[in-house]
Amino acid sequence: MKMKYLFAASLTSLLMMSCSEDMMDRINEDKAHPAAAAVDAKYQITDAEVATAYSVVNGSYAWYVSSYTEQIFGTGNNQLKNAELRNIGETAAAATFNNEWNATYLNLFNLYQIIEKCGEGGVSEGQADVLGMAQTLSALNWGVLTDLHGDVPFSECFQNISAPKIDKQEDIYKAIFDLLDAAIANFEAGEKNAGSQDIIFKGDLDQWIGFAHALKARYLLHTMGRNSSVLSEVITEAEAALDAGFTGATLDVFNGVTADNAWSAYFWSREYNGSCTTVDNLMLDRDDPREAIYNIDYWGGDVVAEPGDQELAMATEVVNVPQWLDNGAAYLHLFSKSELYFIIAEAKARLGQDASAEFQLGVVASMEDYSATGAVYTPAITEQEITDYLAGIQPLFDADPLKEILIQKYIAQTRDEQIETYNDIRRCNYVDGGYPVELTNPNNTSSAGNRWPLRLPYGESDVQSNPNIADAFGKGSEAGNYIFTENVWWAGGSR
Repeated sequence: MKMKYLFAASLTSLLMMSCSEDMMDRINEDKAHPAAAAVDAKYQITDAEVATAYSVVNGSYAWYVSSYTEQIFGTGNNQLKNAELRNIGETAAAATFNNEWNATYLNLFNLYQIIEKCGEGGVSEGQADVLGMAQTLSALNWGVLTDLHGDVPFSECFQNISAPKIDKQEDIYKAIFDLLDAAIANFEAGEKNAGSQDIIFKGDLDQWIGFAHALKARYLLHTMGRNSSVLSEVITEAEAALDAGFTGATLDVFNGVTADNAWSAYFWSREYNGSCTTVDNLMLDRDDPREAIYNIDYWGGDVVAEPGDQELAMATEVVNVPQWLDNGAAYLHLFSKSELYFIIAEAKARLGQDASAEFQLGVVASMEDYSATGAVYTPAITEQEITDYLAGIQPLFDADPLKEILIQKYIAQTRDEQIETYNDIRRCNYVDGGYPVELTNPNNTSSAGNRWPLRLPYGESDVQSNPNIADAFGKGSEAGNYIFTENVWWAGGSR
């Protein structure tokens, strides 16, 4: 009998231990912060949109590139001074773009998770609109990454592979077009799940369809040096964007989610940006009403900098600045309406077609953009000023349509789209043997040869941890120097 009671007591104790462990498991479950795999994908799309606008399109990539394109002068005696003077220790260093390199891959991982969750068996399976948004933003992020760095890790990313291989830009571009085609199909399904989580288009799927078509037009145009027959397709995709009602992709920085404009926050904290004579002279030559917006005497010295001016690059609080840098409420572009019109205009001009309508619409869209975001201290540009300006530049367009289209696109994208200008310069140098805006920074060349970067260096984190990247980056005194000699694939290079 005694053994019977002992056995019963032991069994009760075991059951209590088991119940206690189960109970503790339930108690320890963090229901307020579920595992990432359980979070609805739509709640991740907001972060992906903000990161794309701030970290990828309008961060240090654009700030440095704006010096290379001579749309913004680098000053302040620090990082952008080094870029302006083409200091090789800054321009070719793996550390220079490490934060942006990491941020872009982190954003792409977030987008990868969204795509996985919206797939078969995922927690957000069937959310076609959210899936399409993630595919479109992935295409844009991969586009920025490969356009700036060339061949990059792609196919083996996010696969628990410690050293993913480097993929060819040509293959990445094929994947970009596949992503955009899939996105369009998903948007056309008409599912609406994102709701207020979509802070770019507020769930407007027609705008998303237009955005995807516009990106296809942009990336097809990039490849024209490899295949000139794409020009007709460029026009088709761009017109499909307009047919969808696309009015540009922007992020409103005061929508209750984000904060100050990225450019303004950078200017206020560092004061590294100024107006440059390369842009200002183009405007003055054309009696351009945007000149009063681009070139404001902010510090009281009325100084517009010549590209590469060492004294002004090392100065602080001296160089005139574009007015929009002092407007924290200025929206950020992911893709402007003016770019879309200029894409059509360029493609038509190259095909010998009449591009005058799209050319004028592109200029008008740029005028409206400058006025809406940059008229901080001066009156907004009037309709009459726009009309007079169009009449004034018409002879320039008539004399050489392609040249004036590219110049007007250059002026338009000075606002916050310098990455695309950087792409245009490299693309036109390959296709046409030159670019219509002359870059005059004397530091673009040295006794050692070219010092204008044909691409940006890989990020330090991968140079140190991925042998594939380390080999491509180079070692010793040659480390990073490939950026001065090796074009990206669509600009005629092999890497």
